[in-house]
Amino acid sequence: MAAPEYEPFDPLVELAGMWSTEVAEHYLPIPGFNVGKYECLDGNLIMSPYESSTNSYAAYQLQKRLDAPAVATKHRVYGTVNVAFQSTRWIQPDVTVLNQPAAGLVWVPPHYVTMVVEFVSPSSRKRDRIDKPLLCAEAGIPYFMEVEVSAQRKTATVRLLKLGVADYEELASAIAGHLFETSLPFPISFDPKDLLDI
Repeated sequence: MAAPEYEPFDPLVELAGMWSTEVAEHYLPIPGFNVGKYECLDGNLIMSPYESSTNSYAAYQLQKRLDAPAVATKHRVYGTVNVAFQSTRWIQPDVTVLNQPAAGLVWVPPHYVTMVVEFVSPSSRKRDRIDKPLLCAEAGIPYFMEVEVSAQRKTATVRLLKLGVADYEELASAIAGHLFETSLPFPISFDPKDLLDI
């Protein structure tokens, strides 16, 4: 009698709806997938490709502009980190400003986070503009910055949202060619045009 044949274990199939930080630490990254981000919403894993070179360049330029004023007010600027709202719900912002050092944490709790920065991508527009701000507001993260850049159109828009009573309200915004300026969460001043790789 021949031994029964088994399909190889596929974590995307076998663990659908059951993803957690513990499961992620065991199974991620998934071999064979060229994934830039692994995020999770209520146990459902969301995989995204690496950002475009346009967004990657803009994120680096923004980090450089945020670093000195952040450090002066005892904040830290990080690239992508895992912000864990609960074990089955986490995001990986493009840039994250923390109010204390992460000190090697893999899963950063929301009370460490002063500001989340998301670069809106065509493939994740709804998540970047609606879902993630909602998750961050529910977790009490004080600021959310939304950045949209287009090398093709040579445009850049930056919006800073501040947490109000229940959700975010716009605090400052600017487009390329104009000054983006705010004193909160720390002094920030730059032309969004500087984020463009042109």
